[in-house]
Amino acid sequence: MIILTDETLSLDEVKRVVFDYEQVALSQDTEVKIDANRKTVENMLNEKKTMYGINTGFGKFSDVLIAEEDLDELQLNLIHSHACGIGDPFPEPISRTMLLLRANALVKGYSGVRTQLINQFIELINAGIHPVIPQQGSLGASGDLAPLSHLALALLGEGEVFYNGKQMNTVNALADAGIPSITLKAKEGLALINGTQAMTAVGVVAFLEMEKLLHQSEQTAAMTMEGLNGIMDAFDHDLQQVRGHQEQINVAARIRSILCDSKLTTKQGEIRVQDAYSLRCIPQVLGASWQTVNYVKEKLEIEVNAVTDNPLIFSDENKVISGGNFHGQPIAFAMDFLKLGIAETANIAERRIERLVNPQLNDLPPFLSPNPGLESGAMIMQYSAASLVSENKTLAHPASVDSIPSSANQEDHVSMGTIAARHALQMLQNTRHVVAIELICAMQAVEFRGIESMASQTREFYKKARNLVPSITKDRVFATDIESLANWLKTDKESEVNYKGGVLHE
Repeated sequence: MIILTDETLSLDEVKRVVFDYEQVALSQDTEVKIDANRKTVENMLNEKKTMYGINTGFGKFSDVLIAEEDLDELQLNLIHSHACGIGDPFPEPISRTMLLLRANALVKGYSGVRTQLINQFIELINAGIHPVIPQQGSLGASGDLAPLSHLALALLGEGEVFYNGKQMNTVNALADAGIPSITLKAKEGLALINGTQAMTAVGVVAFLEMEKLLHQSEQTAAMTMEGLNGIMDAFDHDLQQVRGHQEQINVAARIRSILCDSKLTTKQGEIRVQDAYSLRCIPQVLGASWQTVNYVKEKLEIEVNAVTDNPLIFSDENKVISGGNFHGQPIAFAMDFLKLGIAETANIAERRIERLVNPQLNDLPPFLSPNPGLESGAMIMQYSAASLVSENKTLAHPASVDSIPSSANQEDHVSMGTIAARHALQMLQNTRHVVAIELICAMQAVEFRGIESMASQTREFYKKARNLVPSITKDRVFATDIESLANWLKTDKESEVNYKGGVLHE
């Protein structure tokens, strides 16, 4: 059970709720703070104070005062008018993450909402009811307005949700789960949608996937080292230490550990003096990718626990402040930075694929084909990897450098952070397929060398992958193999057991 308080929610706790379906509850102490904060809003309304989005219009309409009898309708109109999302829905894990993160922002006790509203989030999370939220339509500055409006519809019994493996009308899902819909009161509609929870939710899922994929890329690169009789001297601890980047040092240490008992790797001068960069520089390149992951983790840990709506209610000082905490620039930059790490993980993997299949660069059968000429073997797998890498380069263009004014120029600078996060997730899917292709080629290469000479760790990795993809004995439809391995890499739990936070656990 994860208890939501006004303290820090960890990324590990987010992961447990989202992927392990751990239940959530609200602490009683936090309820007291939330109730007091709501009372402040009600008192100010009774005092006829003008407060943005509470008794005024929104955006360019901020100077339009709203009659007292229309305050509840104002909030409902906000959700309806802002639910302008476009495109395919976010996957369920992202929708579930958005529910959790939005609830966690509200429990901090600065948003002026009722405890009842936060409990509605918790009811949906615990019942496994996840709003259908279109992926496109957010500028990432006045909050993720469109995506969060679709999320808010589910609380009201409107729109559609995913429930028990089906997409259905929300009203039916709530009725089946025995959850009544909720009616919004003053401030609550704005509190629901002014925030960065769409980009942050996508960012959390991208971070978790990238962390796993980097470990798998290291394991796959280690097997490629064996398939190409790679030189281990380049991974020497002293060599890494004098450069000084800890992530590089860690990658080299893990590769040395994985290959410690291999009979297929070599020393400099045995076969060749030095390897190509795609082998020799694995610690430097993947270490730099780890640096992007670590930076993103730091920013996500802050944003997951941030109060990002507007205006904010400070009960102790009895004040309401309009500010810009909804602006997604920190996450936009983080996601664009992560995209660079993802792109380079794929780039160097594709170059290793080329070295595995190109007969001019190795002593293996051309294109790893069992019957070169009659059968093409892995030739076109390299084409596919190259295509994905090229697509990644396009997606890696920073979304955060763009800004288009909105709301009649009242909101004249936006972050495009949700676009950055979505592109990062797409790049991860591409990169996972590139790593899958490298793994198929590496397995074929080590079979040529002799699997009995492999390191014990790579041999275990090889056996698990071979259970999904058989050896290439003749040409076949390799798309099925690539997809099968990519799905396994995405869902495999063991990559999360041996490693944590970028540090090898012996």
